[in-house]
Amino acid sequence: MKGGDGFRTTGKKISVALLALVLMTLLLWDWETNPFVYTHVSTQYQSNTPPEPMEPAETKTDGNKYQSLEKEEGKEPMENGDDFEAEMIDGSFVNGTASVDTKVCNYARGRWVADSRPPLYAAQCKYMERKWACRLSSRTDFSYEGYRWQSVDCQKPEFQASHFLERMKDKIVAFVGDSLSRQQFESMMCMLTGGQESSDIEDVQFLYTGEIHHPGWGYRFRSTNTTILYSKSTRLCDLEPINATDPNTLNAMHLDRQPAFIRENIDHLNVLVMNTDQHWRKTLVSWDNEVMYVNGAPVQDRNLKNISNAMIFKVNNIVKWLDSKLASNPNLQVFFRTKSPTHFFKGDWDTGGRCDNTIPMTRGSEVFEDESSDKVVAAAVKGTRVKLLDITALSDLRDEAHNSYYGKKSPDCLHWCLPGVPDTWNELLNAQL
Repeated sequence: MKGGDGFRTTGKKISVALLALVLMTLLLWDWETNPFVYTHVSTQYQSNTPPEPMEPAETKTDGNKYQSLEKEEGKEPMENGDDFEAEMIDGSFVNGTASVDTKVCNYARGRWVADSRPPLYAAQCKYMERKWACRLSSRTDFSYEGYRWQSVDCQKPEFQASHFLERMKDKIVAFVGDSLSRQQFESMMCMLTGGQESSDIEDVQFLYTGEIHHPGWGYRFRSTNTTILYSKSTRLCDLEPINATDPNTLNAMHLDRQPAFIRENIDHLNVLVMNTDQHWRKTLVSWDNEVMYVNGAPVQDRNLKNISNAMIFKVNNIVKWLDSKLASNPNLQVFFRTKSPTHFFKGDWDTGGRCDNTIPMTRGSEVFEDESSDKVVAAAVKGTRVKLLDITALSDLRDEAHNSYYGKKSPDCLHWCLPGVPDTWNELLNAQL
């Protein structure tokens, strides 16, 4: 009987050993076929954890589709020459060790939140036109200054002038467009200087060809060799006198040719921020003594004669042209800023429209749509290397932050008080660079 008991005990040990061997074999086989099961990093956790701001040297610039991982728990980053090279496809390493969420943050989704901190600069900023400074007008309510934009998808980095200038060292940042582009340029200069005049800054507008012809539209920070400039081009078209010998001649507005400044300086720029929208009206084209041209001749196509269609044609034309330039210029980033909304009520700019409201957030405070409200620009840049700087919906909530009628003969419900909403545009630009 004892011998039988020993046999049964030995048999049990053998069965347990065989079972363990089978389980180990299955685990090893499963590891070889799908290693991600054991090394997967929860994308839900990552999407809820705001990423730390990345230094420019650690961010690839080819279309901004991919971003290198920062050091994790003491691991050294992979060198280009390593035998193992991680390639990311749709947010996963195809031969790496972890799956990570690389979706580009949509900073345009978020909410306006109350913020008691003072603006980044004073209304007396040397680098902006006095007419934008609502604090220096007859306006007495400045509650529009007490809000900051808070993105919901990820943490928007705080704007730091010294950090921005260091990132833009030896670089040229150009704003090209209408007077709202000039507001964004002036806002950026005020944010970078705190509004204070400095011996570190020199006026360099005379160094550039094209449509920079105004003192104060181009500055260089000597300490970092960073140039910030503005070039006026209301419709992003090339302009050419139809009869160069006639001082009263009309100008050809070439829909299929780019503004002189962009065309002649594109190879020297590092950041280009452009916009166009409000000047695409027949009356304004006529007032500017311009005639729409394409292929070197006046537009004959009935559809293209429609001013809205002409704008769509121009937007797509310049995006396509810039996309071709970006293919061979890895040091250039191009942003197409979406349209800035107007808030004329009970009429338009030329029919008695007004914007009298001074109470913040009467139109709501949140934007949760994934798609831009500016369908024309969003459609044009989709699938290209040109990036979208989407400011339309978040700005549309701020009808109380316009210059309005303070210090003016007629209400200005197009431009913004500075400090004000355009500062947020630059904060989003800073986050996307």
